[in-house]
Amino acid sequence: MARIKQLSKHLINQIAAGEVIERPASVVKELTENSIDAGASRVSIDIDNECRDIRVADNGSGIHPDDILLAFSKHATSKIQQDDDLFDIHTFGFRGEALASIISISKVTCITRTKDFETGTKVHCENSEVNQTETGCAVGTIMEVKDLFYNLPVRLKFLKSSNTEFSYIQEIVQGIALSHPEVSIELKKQGKTMLKTTGQNNLTQTIKEVYSSDVTNNLKEVLRTDELAGLKISGFVSTPDYTRSSKKSYHTYINSRAVKCPVFQKAIDMVYRNLTASNKYPFVVLNLEIPPHDVDVNVHPTKKEVRYKNPNQIFNFIYTAVQGGLSNYVEHSSPSNVSGFYSPAPKKETEQEHNNTVIQFPTRQKDVYIDENSDTMYVPQNVMAEFEPIKPQQHSQQIMFTPPVEQEEPLKDKIIGQYKDTYILIETDDGLEIVDQHIAEERYNYEKLINDKNIVSQMLFVSDVISVSSSEAELIKENIAKFERFGYGIEFTGGNEIVFRKVPQMLAKVNPKDIMADILENIEGDLNNLEERILRTTACKASVKANTPLSIWQMQEIIKKWRTTKMPYTCPHGRPICHTIPHKELAGFFQRAK
Repeated sequence: MARIKQLSKHLINQIAAGEVIERPASVVKELTENSIDAGASRVSIDIDNECRDIRVADNGSGIHPDDILLAFSKHATSKIQQDDDLFDIHTFGFRGEALASIISISKVTCITRTKDFETGTKVHCENSEVNQTETGCAVGTIMEVKDLFYNLPVRLKFLKSSNTEFSYIQEIVQGIALSHPEVSIELKKQGKTMLKTTGQNNLTQTIKEVYSSDVTNNLKEVLRTDELAGLKISGFVSTPDYTRSSKKSYHTYINSRAVKCPVFQKAIDMVYRNLTASNKYPFVVLNLEIPPHDVDVNVHPTKKEVRYKNPNQIFNFIYTAVQGGLSNYVEHSSPSNVSGFYSPAPKKETEQEHNNTVIQFPTRQKDVYIDENSDTMYVPQNVMAEFEPIKPQQHSQQIMFTPPVEQEEPLKDKIIGQYKDTYILIETDDGLEIVDQHIAEERYNYEKLINDKNIVSQMLFVSDVISVSSSEAELIKENIAKFERFGYGIEFTGGNEIVFRKVPQMLAKVNPKDIMADILENIEGDLNNLEERILRTTACKASVKANTPLSIWQMQEIIKKWRTTKMPYTCPHGRPICHTIPHKELAGFFQRAK
């Protein structure tokens, strides 16, 4: 074995760069976050030379000339002054590794000036060597990175095509722009502007600038505060009928820092699991503000992973906030003009007021287990039962999301008629609304079953004998109380033969064989999901079927009930309930001015 010796500074920096700088997007992330940490209100990013040339310019505070050489050395930072600061992080960067890593794998020129000096400083860096001269420039900083990975041919070989690498850069910049709507950010590729935000400190406007108005038209505001715990979550989530095919549209932030957090993602998934189809995911822009000492961001060099002091409390807080947003419950609703993530905190409440109005979250820290070696979070079934919005009498906290009950008003919508005896056509202020009659009634029945304290049953004097398999018989026996809770009375007449003695009144005309067949067919081995399957099947079987002619009065009743639901977007299986064709689109097709 060879003798031990100290590695060179340049080699140490290159090794560190392997963790911090994975690809061109990593450079863009580090430099752009430095600009925001410096208080910049404008950041311009230029990409060229197949994403190997990167220029980031800002109007931030700049770097003091006496600190410029230190800034490019390893473990040098202005963001931590003492040991305790590591547990009180308020900036993006704090490790002091990024600049040292970048100059070890590229040729860097930095031009910077602070407001206290009439002239600026120009620094040229190559192979971890730094040379400083004086120059004229505006207040702020310009970082020019040339020939990224020029001295690491192996890393260069593994870069993907320039279009793919730019897509990673664009994704990073989009995420930063969404977390900082108060900063104007421009991204250019070979001189062409690909993304630009105006920095109006309006999150709705920023989402529109980064994506489109189509996205903002399908968003619900989320805003919730727990003053005593120091928690606040704000942002937007899409309605369940507006989804994407992947979780790339999950923009989640902790104190405005983009994170890949299984607790955050699991809470969102649990809210939408009965609202969207499988493999469909909502568009999400959410920022969780949490006291820095309650979250550890010093887990990985990329700082995307975090650990919470109390993950179970965080899960509850995010879950109830998102659910409330979809139910039109927010603390300060202003969806047409929502500012950035930071809004004035509500009046501080007393501990007694907090206990009376805020959900009492479980504090068992071992309820939620996060696998540190993967993105998997394990939530025991008994814990998830506390989050299920099944019965108001068991979960009184759900009442806080229910809008005030108002006196029933006559249906304002104008029912035009039916199409294919399946879809109800409605003339609304927005356009022609097309509603699936079965799914709309199914949503109403589903929520009615959830909220009914006592489900009315219909006694059956005659019922067919239903044969089931041995495993199905055991499943039914073990869960007989659950069936009873939802209005079913089941009796075994033999080993694997059952009869229904009663069914929910809304299913009085449905063949019990069909009911049981649907429930058992959809269990798919998931015994813990039996209650949900019973609810879905009951709601579905009780709803008017497709290809059923309806009178105007019947259609009005279906629409009137559907309008009262908390989640009028999709059925319990995730299918969209309605589609609106705007007046403008119809008029345009027929070439009408209005």
